[in-house]
Amino acid sequence: MKTANKRFDAPLLAAITAAVAVFTVAPMLMSLSAGLVENFTRGLASGLTTRWLAEVWANYGDTALRSVGLALACVALALLLGVPCAYALARSGSRAARAFEELLTLPVAVPGLATALALILAYGEWRGFRQSMGFILVGHLLFTLPFMVRPVAAAFARDDLVALDEAARSLGAGFGQRFLGVLVPAVAPSIVAAALMVFTLSVGEFNLTWMLHTPLTRTLPVGLADSYASMRIEIGSAYTLIFFALILPVLWAMQALARWLEQRQGSLDEKS
Repeated sequence: MKTANKRFDAPLLAAITAAVAVFTVAPMLMSLSAGLVENFTRGLASGLTTRWLAEVWANYGDTALRSVGLALACVALALLLGVPCAYALARSGSRAARAFEELLTLPVAVPGLATALALILAYGEWRGFRQSMGFILVGHLLFTLPFMVRPVAAAFARDDLVALDEAARSLGAGFGQRFLGVLVPAVAPSIVAAALMVFTLSVGEFNLTWMLHTPLTRTLPVGLADSYASMRIEIGSAYTLIFFALILPVLWAMQALARWLEQRQGSLDEKS
């Protein structure tokens, strides 16, 4: 009976997976292909071209590079602020810590436009700051920080890490030695996975960025929306293609690093 169930389930699961893949990937492929043809309505019959890519890069290339730099800066700040914060929340059982954790996640629940409006009301009079990329960076950090803190705090709260921390303390290790030399390496896979989430959310964030940006601080998602609204469909599709070409290598590198750290951590656990 079990063998029969397996034979029945495998083709069914494969069919469901294939259907989901086609449903999600097909629109993306159509959008990308539109940026490589002379005329989207005629399709491949109109001929292949790279002139839309060249036009997008000439007009919007700065927004693509600006978005990647912004996302990397957001990851750096999220690491600098979020990892210590995650440790503090994992080690504290106070009501104040729990209240702070809930407050930290509030920008995720609140619409991005509302968060942007709050930032403008609070800091909009600081004209130099308002017109800089730092203003958008603060908004992105508010939005993405919970995605760094929550998973890393859960990793720090594991019983084996608590015991490891106590053992290092009993051997005379100071806080800096324990935190940077013992605990952070132990939760490195979770940190890299959280950094990957922060990067993807930052580089694709639109709602908050649209309200915070200026003509000189326009990011890739905002430029993409402008191109779809005011130009040919081929321009918007070519813009999407450039977006993928810039972002996917970074995502693949971070995913490879996360897998390597997980494998390394697993081999260390087996040896111990």
